Amino acid sequence: MSRDLSPAHSGLSSGAAVESDVKSTLTTAGSISKRPLIGKRHASTRSDASGLLPSEPGSHPDSPLSPPSPGSDSEEDTYPEGGLRAWLVVFGSWLALFASLGLMNVMATFDTYLSARHLVDHDNGTVGGIISLYTILSFTLGIYVGPVFDKHGPRWPIVGGSVCLFAALIVVSISTNYWHLLVAFAVFSGLGSALLFTPSIAAIGHFFNERRGLATGVATTAGSVSAVMFPYVVQELFVMVGWPWTMRALALICLGVAVGANFLIRSRLPPAKHAKITPSVRVFQTKGFGLTLGAVFLMQFAGFVPLSYLSGYVLAKGFGQEFSFDVVTVLNASSAFGRVAGGWLGDWVGVYNANVVFSVVASIACFAVWLPVEEGKAGMIGFAVLFGFTSGSNVSLMPVTVGKLCGTREYGRYYGTVYTIVSLGVLVAIPIAGKLVLGSRGSWDGLIVLTGVAYLASAVVFAVAKMSIVGWRSKPWVIF
Repeated sequence: MSRDLSPAHSGLSSGAAVESDVKSTLTTAGSISKRPLIGKRHASTRSDASGLLPSEPGSHPDSPLSPPSPGSDSEEDTYPEGGLRAWLVVFGSWLALFASLGLMNVMATFDTYLSARHLVDHDNGTVGGIISLYTILSFTLGIYVGPVFDKHGPRWPIVGGSVCLFAALIVVSISTNYWHLLVAFAVFSGLGSALLFTPSIAAIGHFFNERRGLATGVATTAGSVSAVMFPYVVQELFVMVGWPWTMRALALICLGVAVGANFLIRSRLPPAKHAKITPSVRVFQTKGFGLTLGAVFLMQFAGFVPLSYLSGYVLAKGFGQEFSFDVVTVLNASSAFGRVAGGWLGDWVGVYNANVVFSVVASIACFAVWLPVEEGKAGMIGFAVLFGFTSGSNVSLMPVTVGKLCGTREYGRYYGTVYTIVSLGVLVAIPIAGKLVLGSRGSWDGLIVLTGVAYLASAVVFAVAKMSIVGWRSKPWVIF
């Protein structure tokens, strides 16, 4: 990650505008009032328990979507929706994501350098094992970090992640053996990235409800910025000062931004009653969770394929190395705009609706723009702009979508669980796509079709997931 690239909208809040025909189907934990304008600074109130029929049979008693009881964790919360403190938390999250995602964005560069210079006595598969273990730990440990955030807040995970990341890179700079790099880089850097990532996303949900998509989109632009900056800085430093001082320079960069994140990221709401720091299968019993997980899986599966292979596709078509870098840069720049615009649109039309729209547009981009491209730089740039924008919107919408299924006090657990499962599947997408290219004797059509079909399937599953939550008698275009 992506990665992967996102928190706790409730299904229908007391501050949301709901059509009259939906009022007869859904019951909120309070009176339904007119939704405040997104563009204005305001405080919103919401219940952590909305979106279920009051007498729905079989709903789990501990589910955050169950009807609230007096004095329970689902009593109404007030959200600042802006102000200096709230936006400083967003900036702190941006800094933490810049450090964790920045390191992830130079994995390919590290792999190439280690194979050619540092670990010449080891085969490519062995060297790649370091990168693979780092990626797996960065993604999968979120299932443990999320509940820790819910129970204890962001302070200790962010501190621990900052220390792990800095110490790991310093040790890597003096490492000479394979096992040194495996432990320092793969294990401790992976742990550091996981500790930084989930709390930085979840903390935003404590301050934003109506504008959560926009705030999350702003924070996740750190991934796009770091994707442009880190590879360029690393490649230049390798030439100027070599491996050891490049690692030390990265350690200082990560430490600098992580220190800022430690001062700025805060949680606001107390933990839920009986909160635990261990993963729980209870999240799978939440209404709509399985379908949402499937939709996000398909969306991330589709998104990672072009991100991993677009540069290689450009080279295979004979465009040249320099142009391949230009295409990736355009994609990342467009992704930054998509993250903000996608989050903003999700606040207005509903995150499930926005996911459907952007997934359909991404599928059209694959079939109508990428697939026909054989020659000509304009077509490749056009696809990079369109795909970068839509994939960027997926990054900012995914956390907010998961947040619709739970209360803010349990967001870390839900997001960590979804992110872990989806990321494991995404790791499978890359080799599957590579096998398609090899199996078709160098033809990229199968890879492109797979991406387009996965995006289209994601749009369908998002639509089904939405209707399963709001009720099949509701209008298909209801805001959710």
